[in-house]
Amino acid sequence: MSDDVAENLLPTLQVFRFELSFKRSGSPVPVCSGAFAECTGLEATMEPKVIKSGGENYGAYQRPGVVSFATVVLKRGMTKTRDLFKWFQMVNGGAYAYRLSAEIAMQNPAGETVVTWSLDNCLPVKFKAADLNAKGTDVGIEELHLAHEGLRLVDGG
Repeated sequence: MSDDVAENLLPTLQVFRFELSFKRSGSPVPVCSGAFAECTGLEATMEPKVIKSGGENYGAYQRPGVVSFATVVLKRGMTKTRDLFKWFQMVNGGAYAYRLSAEIAMQNPAGETVVTWSLDNCLPVKFKAADLNAKGTDVGIEELHLAHEGLRLVDGG
């Protein structure tokens, strides 16, 4: 393989370039959006069911089992509104809190959306504000943890 071909195959995604938007299910209009420096937990795990058949001594059958999703952790973020904290307050205060769908759009260096991850029925389970320091340049949200009920990969821009 020549060097020119290898250079063209380099990934166009940079994991630190993404936008996050929250929407009510079925609505195209974002309720809130923001930018975060880190996003971890885009993970789905399926635990297979093992079926041992009587009379067969060689191995067992593997069948699809329950899928579980990791908590998505967003770190060092900034939003223009207070909606994310209000949403968390509604959840921890016992009031009715609607679940939101989240979209994490990964961008190439030109700022074009290449891949979008979609999280279904998100619920905020932890909110951590940045430390208050008059000398520092801390951002507004240190961490936001989201439990969700589905992870999908949507085609890019």
